Amino acid sequence: MARLHRMALEIQRIRYLPTQEFTEILAESKMAGFRAIERLVTDWETGINRFDRPGEALFIARQGDRILGVCGLNRDPYIDSSQIGRVRRLYVMQDSRRQGIGQILVYQVIEVAKFSFNRLHVRTTNPIAAQFYQSLGFMLCHDESATHTLNLTTTHSDRSLQ
Repeated sequence: MARLHRMALEIQRIRYLPTQEFTEILAESKMAGFRAIERLVTDWETGINRFDRPGEALFIARQGDRILGVCGLNRDPYIDSSQIGRVRRLYVMQDSRRQGIGQILVYQVIEVAKFSFNRLHVRTTNPIAAQFYQSLGFMLCHDESATHTLNLTTTHSDRSLQ
């Protein structure tokens, strides 16, 4: 926690993936059994998903040269609607958790999503992640492709970034 106080946290919307800087977050996420960062890198390198279609975005949280977290926004690929976005690939380094980084990243996604989407979806099987999304205003849903949803046309999306 003290590390964040020494050097400012910077949230960047990125248009290219600095794969050489993703070594640490990729290794840690794989060791934790979280394959989403590996998929992020692979999909970026192959061109399958670069978070570059209309309304999409990819954010990283960094402190100096170290990437502490990542979170993306895609048009939901599991729903046939251009009005529904999906929170993708959220991951925060284990030594940087519980410091608000995940919250800041998701709020950035929400702010960008309001310009292109009416609703956001997310899918998680992790109870801690489920609780996290609910704390941000996402509601449980029983869709085949999503566990949580956030209506962007209500006051839930009007939270200010902290």
